[in-house]
Amino acid sequence: MISQTAEYALRAIVYLAMNSGTAFTTQQISLTTKVPAAYLSKVLQSLVRAHLVQSQRGLGGGFVLTKPPEEISILAVLNAVDPIQRIRTCPLGLTAHGTTLCALHKRLDDATAIIEKTFADTTIAEILARPTASIPLCEFPTENCSKSCAS
Repeated sequence: MISQTAEYALRAIVYLAMNSGTAFTTQQISLTTKVPAAYLSKVLQSLVRAHLVQSQRGLGGGFVLTKPPEEISILAVLNAVDPIQRIRTCPLGLTAHGTTLCALHKRLDDATAIIEKTFADTTIAEILARPTASIPLCEFPTENCSKSCAS
C-alpha cells in the first residue's frame, strides 16, 4: 500500500514524536527504528524540506519535529517522501477515455481517495494516543517505553 520509504519516514516521525523536544542523530533514530542509517539520512532530509523535521548542528544536535504531533498528519509525512498517486487519466493511455475513468479505474481511485482522507484525518498524536498490545517501535512494552526506546 505504501512504499518502504514512506514506512521509514513514518517510523522516524513516530520516534521523534515519542521523544518530543529531544534532538536525535540519524544513528540514534536508525537503531530504534531499524532503518538503515544511510537511507534514513535521505528520508530525514526530505522531511526537513517538507518542514516536518528540523536539523540542528553541533553538540547536542540532531533532528526534532518542527510541529507538535497533533499538527502532523500521516498524509503530510507521506506527501513529504512519496505522495499517494491518484488516477487522473486512463492508466492505459486510451485517448478516448482521457480523464473520464472507466468503472475499474474510477473504483480504484475512489478507494485511494478514502485512504488519502483517512491519512489526512489521522495525526501522529492520535497514533500514539490509541494504545494497542504493541507500542510503536518498542520490543518490550514498559511503563516508560518511549524513554527506554530512546536510550
